[in-house]
Amino acid sequence: MDISRAEQRILHLLALGGRIELIRDDNRKIEKLQLFTREGWVFSGLDLITFRKLKQKKAIRSIGGRPYRITERGLVLVRAERDNR
Repeated sequence: MDISRAEQRILHLLALGGRIELIRDDNRKIEKLQLFTREGWVFSGLDLITFRKLKQKKAIRSIGGRPYRITERGLVLVRAERDNR
């Protein structure tokens, strides 16, 4: 399965130890998405459409209300990069 460049970039950051945190409104709808890198920086290239595509492809998952992390399926989808060891 092929993934877009934006999805590839996000999966790469998650593979290096990043996490996606959601902020919801009173109606439990997603208000804001934030992708934190391993170092604690916020990556601004994540939007709701890309988030939903990754979730649909089962590349990311949240367990017990914790932040979204990469799954084993996501690790298979992410292409090897020089600093992703």
